[in-house]
Amino acid sequence: MKIKLLLAAFVLGTLFNFGFAQRGESGELNILYWQAVSLLNPYLSGGTKDLDGASLVLEPLASFDPDGALVAKLAAEIPTVDNGGVSEDLMSITWKLKEGVLWSDGTPLTADDVVFTGQYCMDPDAGCNSSDRFNDISNIEAVDATTVKISFSKPKPFPYQAFVSSLSPVLQKAQFATCLGPAAQTCTDENFYPIGTGPYVPVDFRPNDVVVFEANSNYRDPAKPAFSRVTFKGGGDAASAARAVLETGEADYAWNLQVEPEILNGMAAAGKGVVVSAFGPNVERILVNQTNDDPSLGDNRSLYMDGNNPHPFLSDPKVREALSLAIDRQILVDVGYGAAGQATCNLVPGPTDFVSSANDSCLTQDIEKANQLLDEAGWARGSDGIRAKDGVRMSILYQTSTNSVRQGTQALIKQMWEEIGVETELRNVDAGVFFGGDPASPDTYGKFFTDVEMFTNGASGTDPENYLAGWTCDQIADVSNDWLGNNIDRWCSPEYDAMIAELATTAGLEARAELSKKLNDMLVQNYVEIPLVHRGGVSAHINSLQNVHINPWDTEMWNIADWTRN
Repeated sequence: MKIKLLLAAFVLGTLFNFGFAQRGESGELNILYWQAVSLLNPYLSGGTKDLDGASLVLEPLASFDPDGALVAKLAAEIPTVDNGGVSEDLMSITWKLKEGVLWSDGTPLTADDVVFTGQYCMDPDAGCNSSDRFNDISNIEAVDATTVKISFSKPKPFPYQAFVSSLSPVLQKAQFATCLGPAAQTCTDENFYPIGTGPYVPVDFRPNDVVVFEANSNYRDPAKPAFSRVTFKGGGDAASAARAVLETGEADYAWNLQVEPEILNGMAAAGKGVVVSAFGPNVERILVNQTNDDPSLGDNRSLYMDGNNPHPFLSDPKVREALSLAIDRQILVDVGYGAAGQATCNLVPGPTDFVSSANDSCLTQDIEKANQLLDEAGWARGSDGIRAKDGVRMSILYQTSTNSVRQGTQALIKQMWEEIGVETELRNVDAGVFFGGDPASPDTYGKFFTDVEMFTNGASGTDPENYLAGWTCDQIADVSNDWLGNNIDRWCSPEYDAMIAELATTAGLEARAELSKKLNDMLVQNYVEIPLVHRGGVSAHINSLQNVHINPWDTEMWNIADWTRN
């Protein structure tokens, strides 16, 4: 009798969908990113909004979970020395693909797709934004249809870079075969409508506005995704995005809510949604242009030129130090971030074992010392109070993306710099343009056609080697790489490069942590960038949205296949 009852329950459940998850049963999901998606190929854009949008479609072999642990995506398991996936001499890593994974067009994922993706990004003419993730790779080969072996030119104690995280997903060879080298930038259809293995497929893409996705009918889990359609809307600002979730319920999820804490708390009180946050690698910082950004230089504007185009005053380390000393970071946190921010002096704020304590003095504003440094360096105040030297006036053009918190931070720092005789002009650029990858636009963060600029970024995983390698000389952003190099500051130090090379061959967590701290300290103590706020990722979702686990170490969309509606 008991067996008959269970069987009857199963039949009823199947007929009426009682307790049995089915693909698309939760209807439509509305995601609001106030920085609109520009394209769906993360290899051609470093903007978080583009990485997140693309991650609904394109998947890596492995990603990081909210605790910073590696989890398999397209791979069957994480290769290690213990399981034989990483060679004992650390010269290779072998990945096994999950069996039966299909692209959204119904064709099988194979090792050839992974090999091709490596060729795509490693081509020096492609302008690949994630080229540093392929550093020290000597060969990528398909051992068989589901096995990929990556060989290195030197031992790699942390070999989880290429094809790991949303920065480095696998592309379909059949679709992108004609997009190698300089053609990568011209493949509009491929970059807007990639064929993927992820839970969703793009069906309507309007750049810098909205992307509409539908459930991937060939996704490997027949019960996922729960939503049949996802509208990934961009535009507006952080405050309006927060309001759409927390007060009106028009959106299900809103990202990057860089909103004044008192305003955000007031919205959350409406009870329609919940604010979620997590502290990971991200730091709001000021980038200091080491090159001359004078428009009169024409094609040489903001070019490194082998060190022969220095900034007229920011190339003076005492000036950069004075700018940092003049900033009261705690005020920036109190006014703009609240519980979602912590004052910091480091570019690597976590994990804990990797955090340096050598720079903590920056937590105390010191206007007196800042003025003293500028006096000693010969930067004298004029009759208007602005400092100058040898006919060079200390006037800074300070840009960032359009956002109320960032504009508030700019205004505060402008006042602080005025106290040390630095004239500051503020400029803000629409976030979709600022973080876009258009090589023709003069307003992207990569072009850096101003004296200083401000935004947030950080390592994509728990090991910061790849992130710190972004300041090596060969990563300098310029016209030759379509301004997609990670070294946007145009700072070059052979000593730093040598230390990065040492980190690449250093094994053991403790040793890697100590070397990473030294690299962080070199950047901070040379004031290549000025860290301001350790930012917690702050987003919000409507109460009915379930299984959302905000992830500070990878894309916030990392587990969107698991999202459901209650």
